[in-house]
Amino acid sequence: MPEKSLAVFEGKQIRRHYNEKTGTWYFSIIDIIQVLIQQPEYQTARNYWKVLKNRLNKEGSEAVTKCNRLKMMAADGKMRLTDAADPETLLRLIQSVPSPKAEPIKLWLARVGYERMRDMVDPARSLDRAREFWQQHGRSEKWIQQRMMGQETRNKLTDYWQNHEVTKEEEYAILTNIIHQEWSGVSVQKHKSLKGLKDQNLRDHMSEAELIFTALAELSTRQIAESVNATGMEENTEAGRKGGGIAKKARRELETKIGRKVVTGENFLPPGSAKAVRKGKKGGE
Repeated sequence: MPEKSLAVFEGKQIRRHYNEKTGTWYFSIIDIIQVLIQQPEYQTARNYWKVLKNRLNKEGSEAVTKCNRLKMMAADGKMRLTDAADPETLLRLIQSVPSPKAEPIKLWLARVGYERMRDMVDPARSLDRAREFWQQHGRSEKWIQQRMMGQETRNKLTDYWQNHEVTKEEEYAILTNIIHQEWSGVSVQKHKSLKGLKDQNLRDHMSEAELIFTALAELSTRQIAESVNATGMEENTEAGRKGGGIAKKARRELETKIGRKVVTGENFLPPGSAKAVRKGKKGGE
């Protein structure tokens, strides 16, 4: 599942990041290089990649331009930017590294991509796997249904953005945070912190009410954007604020009626986790 930020190849942990919008895994290039050149020292592998990247750049390789700088957990426990690539790009980079580990790594990456290709042919498979995962972790059918409906609403919004000159990953993050801040009164990061989350998906730890208001905010944002044909960051930012504002009014009215906050520290972390199920902690405005 996307929450798993580490993969293992022959005992070596390889950091990875899941892009929810594209359904793509991105792997740490340096971690892959360590396996290929069988080098336990991170800095040595880092220098090897630096030299290789410069050579490929001079050769005009497109593989290097397709690499991304993503934040991943470093050895010191801090999130730091590192070069990462999807399986397709990694397969091309591996060809430039003479190594007896090249073929096993290629097969491993092919297996990683295989599930994604099968999901593209039959999208219901990924939905079934997600449902099964949530069931195994004790989610109710009502919660699962709301989570899946919310994801569909989210996908329609990002599809709109993509078709209206919002294409960069950081732009998606900015707009998402604006909508979230507007309806909930807290940023995405603050909401995660409130729940005691680190690399986990915030939506997978929302209550039913939080999921509903998130979906309302994103649905409202898309419909407002469509009504004015919002294009680019500035216009979609305005639509996001208005859409989030609609959900904020509904949230405040509900809180007045029930006498408690919608945004809370409740989560679905396993028992014994540092901040598991911190019920009753208040958040929002």
